Amino acid sequence: MEILFWLISIFILLLVAVFVALIFEKKGKKGFLNSFEMSLFLVMMPKQETKQQELMEKEEKSLIAQMEQVFTNFLYIKNKEGFSKESPRIAFEIASQIGSTDISFYVAVPNFLETAIEKYIQGVYPGALVEKISQDYTIFEPAGVTIGSYLKLKQHSVFPINTYLKLEKDPLSAITNTLNKISPNEGAAIQVIIRPVSQENWRKIGEKVLVKMQEGKSAKNAISEVDRSGLVKVIIEMIKSSKVNKKDEFKKKEQVIDQRGFDAIQNKIQKQAFETNIRLVTSAQNRQRAEEILTHLEGAFGQFSLSAINSLEPIRAKKKDFKKFIYDFSFRNFDSKESNVLNIEELTSVYHFPTHFIETPYIKAVKTKTSAPPSDLPDKGIIAIGKVNFRGEEKEVYIASKEDRARHFYVVGQTGTGKSSLLREMIRQDIKNGEGVAVVDPHGDLVEYTLANIPKERIEDVVLFEPFDQDRPVGLNMLEYETPGQKDFVVQEMIAIFYKLFPPEIIGPMFEHYMRNAMLALMADKNNPGTLVEIPRMFTEPEYMEEKLKKVTDSVVKSFWQKEWKQITGSTKSDMLGYVVSKVGRFIENEMMRNIVGQAHSGFDLGKIMDEGKIFLANLSKGLTGEVNSSLLGLVLISKIQMAAMKRANIPEEERKNFYLYVDEFQNFTTDSISTILSEARKYRLNLILAHQYIPQLTPEIRNAVLGNVGTISAFRTSADDAEFLEKQFEPEFSRFDLVNLDNFNLIIKMMINNKISSSFKLEILHPQAGNQNMIDPIKKLSKLKYGKLKAEVEAEIGKRYQSSQPVVNITKTPL
Repeated sequence: MEILFWLISIFILLLVAVFVALIFEKKGKKGFLNSFEMSLFLVMMPKQETKQQELMEKEEKSLIAQMEQVFTNFLYIKNKEGFSKESPRIAFEIASQIGSTDISFYVAVPNFLETAIEKYIQGVYPGALVEKISQDYTIFEPAGVTIGSYLKLKQHSVFPINTYLKLEKDPLSAITNTLNKISPNEGAAIQVIIRPVSQENWRKIGEKVLVKMQEGKSAKNAISEVDRSGLVKVIIEMIKSSKVNKKDEFKKKEQVIDQRGFDAIQNKIQKQAFETNIRLVTSAQNRQRAEEILTHLEGAFGQFSLSAINSLEPIRAKKKDFKKFIYDFSFRNFDSKESNVLNIEELTSVYHFPTHFIETPYIKAVKTKTSAPPSDLPDKGIIAIGKVNFRGEEKEVYIASKEDRARHFYVVGQTGTGKSSLLREMIRQDIKNGEGVAVVDPHGDLVEYTLANIPKERIEDVVLFEPFDQDRPVGLNMLEYETPGQKDFVVQEMIAIFYKLFPPEIIGPMFEHYMRNAMLALMADKNNPGTLVEIPRMFTEPEYMEEKLKKVTDSVVKSFWQKEWKQITGSTKSDMLGYVVSKVGRFIENEMMRNIVGQAHSGFDLGKIMDEGKIFLANLSKGLTGEVNSSLLGLVLISKIQMAAMKRANIPEEERKNFYLYVDEFQNFTTDSISTILSEARKYRLNLILAHQYIPQLTPEIRNAVLGNVGTISAFRTSADDAEFLEKQFEPEFSRFDLVNLDNFNLIIKMMINNKISSSFKLEILHPQAGNQNMIDPIKKLSKLKYGKLKAEVEAEIGKRYQSSQPVVNITKTPL
């Protein structure tokens, strides 16, 4: 019987051993599998302006305290069905990875929380960017040495460590400053893993200890009686230092500690808590350097023990356990042997996202804030301008209607930030939609890209103006008009154009007086108007002047030429002649310009182009045309487009076609009359899209006209001065700091939606289509055949009008 008893006992023990082994095997398998069931997110906070010094400390602690709200979201989470019935774990990490000096903040959560984590964080930090990472970072130097330690509470978990509320400075600064001192070929990370505990049981332990202490028991004895499992340590370090023969002194000291402990425990258990692992890992090319980094990191956590009963003591991972330690770190496993219980105030002190008060450089941060797109952003529209990605949801941004576009579109931004790309794609879509379009381009690239994207069915609609093409120059007569009102407008605009091209001090009222009378005399014959080339002849050729006066009906103009001009003699007349003619001569003495502005009739009718919805492209490349020439021609073209738009008053409003005028670097091509275009052109269906680089390019009058009348205002990255000025346009969603930190191809915009101004938001513009480069030359040739003239014909026409025996081509050809 005795042998049978022992056999049965051994058999039972074997069964128990097998059962335990199976449990551990399953538990290990479960832990391994769960390690792959986590999603990693990079969290970046926006950089904001530091406020007044006296408000800093109070605001800083308030910002740190917000992290407690983030941790609160994880207090009661439970695992989905699967291998584990334990509470799920969440990892919070700060890392300086190999190959970079950036300090990054990460959060890893179970997959079932993947969609929720962004809301948890952005619900507390609306400006935070939470970005899912597809490939984990690494801090391990392949050919180097890696070491690590974990932090363990020295005393019982019911006793608190020091927290941010009592510390003078943000405790995170000491940690990030240590990471900032390591080089790109070194790595380090702080990993804080939390999992929920039973809040009821946690409070009960603390409350029972407090009851025992109220009964007169020491903290040591109270904890021993409450926690008989031995899983939690007692306060014994202070007792060890006392001598046996000083019992009275010991009791007095113990009573002081008990009172202090009572208050500390009472404060700690008032807030919810988590089971916590805290791991520190460093990697360097040699052990000495890895030890140095780790020692500094461990030292940064010493601040939590200052004037506190409890402290976080570093325990180095031993050689025999090191593989498991690194395995747990890499797969973010929770280890009960490393467990501490910290309440959310303590946890926030150990780990929180950086505030804008932290001065540690190289912390990865959001360059610009994000803002929710308008709730009424249309799902479709007449033209797409970009896409907005807000909290993981991507949406295309459209201009909803032609009515919204009629309020005009303004864009400013430094060179290379994406202005041309935005214009290219908008122009392409307008042309594809069959709209009438005009492009005035001072660089030439925009026109070239547009030509490459002309649909085959619209090739015949293209009217190309390239003044530098001297083989077939296209005429542009500035003095053409159709109605008396247009004649007055032309004269006023030409005077304004010369004020724009030359410093005001060398123009003045006398130049204006003489030029006005010269132009009015040349324009008297509506069917055969003069040109800019003929203006000097009015002053130098009496016969020509008398011929032109035959058509003049304005008595004031006649009086000027027949009385005032004839009375001026000698050196005074010579001085005035040089004063006036010198301003015009620089254009007519240039062969390229003379063959354009010297043609009596323009090669194209801008009014017809607008009414028929054609495509007008003006390539005014400064490098090929000359800067002053480019500005003159652009100014004339904009004035003529404005005249053509105002002529539409004769057409019923419902019959007027929308026409879209794109002007890059528009400050070079607009006079103060831009305010008239912006305020009145809408009813004539002339819709402006204006772009330039920086605010000081605009005169105060033009700047106020633009910002006061434009419906959609947008900005790429700008200079600090421009950002300060534009900040008022995009507040409260964005500040000047956002404007100066925008990435290329990102745009802050406040747009017209259904005739209402939206709130400001950020979008990424669409990548423009390359088009078909092989179509550019054929389209150019076709347009020039239709609208240009052979150079010889043009020169012959100008020469005939000059009635000169000398060929006009012998006039000075100096390019400007």
